[in-house]
Amino acid sequence: MAEADADPSRSGGIGGLRSFLLRDKMDLAVNIAIGSSAQIALFAAPVLVLASFVIGPNPMALVFNGFELGAVFLAILIANHVTHDGESTWYEGVQLLAVYAVLGVVFFYA
Repeated sequence: MAEADADPSRSGGIGGLRSFLLRDKMDLAVNIAIGSSAQIALFAAPVLVLASFVIGPNPMALVFNGFELGAVFLAILIANHVTHDGESTWYEGVQLLAVYAVLGVVFFYA
């Protein structure tokens, strides 16, 4: 097995994710997907706050309301539940899409 196959951080991001999925290496694919999501979340929010000082008329505050904190906590719980057994089914995918839709409706009307 090549060294890049064993280390998800050196797999090339989404391209590596696709190749691992095609080779039926679900554990590595899930690690790449969750790791990429966490990196974007931890990088994008502070960069947007810093950019708001230059771009926007008012600086953006890095303050989250109760809905946003609840959504992050729910996302952590769901990601943990889905990845716990190392397998995925179409039903889990439908459930994830349903939670995504519910969160979208809640944030639209909140």
